[in-house]
Amino acid sequence: MRILYFDCFSGISGDMTLGALVDAGADRAYIEEELAKIQLEPYTLEWKRVVKKGISSLKLDVLLDPNHPPKRHRHYSEIVRVIQSAGFNERVTAMSLAIFEKIAIAEAKIHGMSVDKVHFHEVGAIDSIVDIVGVALAIDSLQIERIYASPVPLGSGTIHIDHGIYPVPAPATLEMMKGVPIASTTYSLELTTPTGAGIISGLVDEFSKSFPPMIVDAIGYGAGTRELPNQPNVLRVVVGNVDPLIGKWQISHEHLAHEHGHAHPHTHDDHHHHHHHGHDHHDHDHDHDHDDHHHDHSHSHAHTHNHHHDHDHHHTHHDGSNRVPQ
Repeated sequence: MRILYFDCFSGISGDMTLGALVDAGADRAYIEEELAKIQLEPYTLEWKRVVKKGISSLKLDVLLDPNHPPKRHRHYSEIVRVIQSAGFNERVTAMSLAIFEKIAIAEAKIHGMSVDKVHFHEVGAIDSIVDIVGVALAIDSLQIERIYASPVPLGSGTIHIDHGIYPVPAPATLEMMKGVPIASTTYSLELTTPTGAGIISGLVDEFSKSFPPMIVDAIGYGAGTRELPNQPNVLRVVVGNVDPLIGKWQISHEHLAHEHGHAHPHTHDDHHHHHHHGHDHHDHDHDHDHDDHHHDHSHSHAHTHNHHHDHDHHHTHHDGSNRVPQ
């Protein structure tokens, strides 16, 4: 089973989430092509590599067209109509609507009105819509089957929004976090936005203070806008697999070849790995192609795990013998 873990040590927002998922390997071209189906005002996605307190991370900005002033207020019903008519696949549509439904229910509760009459302010703007649908597309791209998250720090202090000066967390944010584990923080600023809260409350299946048992496949860092004084303002996402034979997982320690005096020159631009993992439950064939970097994963109904690499590694151990690591 392919899983995703949101490590929210600096909170979470929509742009941080989308940046982190793309950094972890979500198909950026697929996301951008699908987002073009949203029939609203024009925008451009800008992706930048930035460093936050020593961590290289991906920063996403939704740039608006100066010739087309953005519409910042949209009714929930309008957003639902736009998403349903865009022609996304069923899962992307369901995830996008799940996030917006959480936000709509919270806003309706705060403002004392029915969900049908709710109109979004900041979350109704094109950048927030792009963030939310983009996150759904990224999760779909990564073929995630279950989502985990850490407890979420919300922040404190006050924030200026369309309604005026509001406490942090914003009322709708706090409303969405009911029943969800939150974490304390000393920072007097907003760490988790309403969009971030919608993603957490709408998509996460399970919460865990530590990483769930998994084989880590990819890690991504998405940058926030602010600079925090004592920690990187990034969201870390971890993509991996839960394997029924995780207790018997075997790896081949290629680095030992270098320690034993065997040089194996290779490049990462044209590097092939063939992994054969035994599973009792199902067959999966996945082919991923990233910049001429090929991974072929074949899963069969065997109990053993055999890892074969195109380049042979023979390890001469300190006792003088040659044997393959087990």
